[in-house]
Amino acid sequence: MFQLSFHGAAHSVTGSCFLLEHGSTRVLIDCGMFQGSKSEKELNYRAFPFRASDINAMVLTHAHIDHSGLIPKLVKDGFTGPIYATRATSDLCSVMLPDSGFIQESEVAHLNRRNQQRGREPVEPIYTADDAHACLPQFRATDYCTWHEVASGIKLRFWNAGHLLGSASAELLVQMEDGTSKHLLFSGDIGPDQKLLEPDPQGPKDLDYVICESTYGASAREHVSNDKRHQLLTREVEGAIKRNGALIIPSFAVERTQELLVDLVKLMDDKLIPQAPIFIDSPLATKASAVFKTHAHLLENGADLIRAVSAHHVRFTESVEQSKAIARFTGFHIVIAASGMCDAGRIRHHLKNWLWREEGTVLIVGYQAQGTLGRILLDGATRVRIQGEDIQVRAHIASLDLYSGHADGPELADWVAARGPISGNLFLVHGEEASIEGLRARLAPTLGDKIIMPRLDDGFDLSGASAVALTGARTQRIDPAQAGHLDWHNDVSKLLLDISDELQKAKDEKKRRIVIRRLRRALDAEQA
Repeated sequence: MFQLSFHGAAHSVTGSCFLLEHGSTRVLIDCGMFQGSKSEKELNYRAFPFRASDINAMVLTHAHIDHSGLIPKLVKDGFTGPIYATRATSDLCSVMLPDSGFIQESEVAHLNRRNQQRGREPVEPIYTADDAHACLPQFRATDYCTWHEVASGIKLRFWNAGHLLGSASAELLVQMEDGTSKHLLFSGDIGPDQKLLEPDPQGPKDLDYVICESTYGASAREHVSNDKRHQLLTREVEGAIKRNGALIIPSFAVERTQELLVDLVKLMDDKLIPQAPIFIDSPLATKASAVFKTHAHLLENGADLIRAVSAHHVRFTESVEQSKAIARFTGFHIVIAASGMCDAGRIRHHLKNWLWREEGTVLIVGYQAQGTLGRILLDGATRVRIQGEDIQVRAHIASLDLYSGHADGPELADWVAARGPISGNLFLVHGEEASIEGLRARLAPTLGDKIIMPRLDDGFDLSGASAVALTGARTQRIDPAQAGHLDWHNDVSKLLLDISDELQKAKDEKKRRIVIRRLRRALDAEQA
């Protein structure tokens, strides 16, 4: 038996998790947290579609939470094997996973206060900060370009993926019973050719199976030089200065924040924009920046990073009190806070404070998954719900997709071509519907029917010359078509906002009662 199952990042961009089964040996590649719609996020609370205690070893491509975020749960559920990751990834996980546990504890505590008020049962966090600390001894720091036997008959070699400090593509060599071998490559997330802190992605050739991300598979970005990037960022900052309010930047705490900081400090040092306070409002970003300084020798512009994090006008906030104190600042200032998709963390408090103000600016600088608050803002919402409150959007919403950690469609196509020849199949993962289809169309002239686009919890037999889909009884936790799409929770939020708008527009009590009667009749008709 030699099988591969896709338990995450299948027609969606989060929850990366792939199970490789070879005889009695089971190796898990990534164990990420689902983000996006509530239907997908609820998968984080459900049982894994496999027994954690049956996993012999785990391979982690990089530290981002959509790839690593359920490792503490995996260990809590009985996984006792080694976790192979690069040294920098291991160091980042030592701060990112406990932070994730702390955020979950905080979010659940807030939710349970609301549940108690509403007479609902309390819920438990997926895991705690203590659970996250407990999994760290299982990490095994692994060098790039060096073979390691991770389980019986399975060897691993990491290649720099150019996506994030420590990010890797995972090459696996599997020894088959007939003496032959199968050669697989899991791309992880592939960085663009031009990235501020990372080298160009690397990888091996002549493979049987390639599992490739497709986050931006349908996009073709214009090549932007450093000077052009600085010019475009300057324009957005100048707009925020004219509005004389806060420039709020939702950003992933790891790498995206550090890249932004390098550019903002340089623009201020070069007097292209005036010096102003830059608040890095994320304990995780503070700790991650220290990890980046430790591994600065691995980065393309490590000296610039060290200079930026030490600048006198850069302020790292740790405590909740320090974070709340930022709200007292008036005039122009910059706040960079996590999470990058506005789904959790301190960014939500800053958005609640500034979205309703015309002088505020929100600058979106990264990918926003379907169903996230960041995507809803980017799509032009005039009202949003944050932590149960209706917020009108008057702030200027801008987007600057120049700091993406992902290769675009042409770059991904070039990366795949460089891995050839691919004798078996190419699996396209980690992308929403349009992105996967866009990359498939780019690659179809050369790979044709070798391209497979798996759905959530699909499995394939890889024993032969090409993959064969597994049929029969298989666990499918949600309708695969729901992955990467808005769900009923999003529809309810929009409906509540629309109802509120209609009631506000009604000129008097009589017209408001008419709106309410119509809604009541619609509900009664549904129940009849």
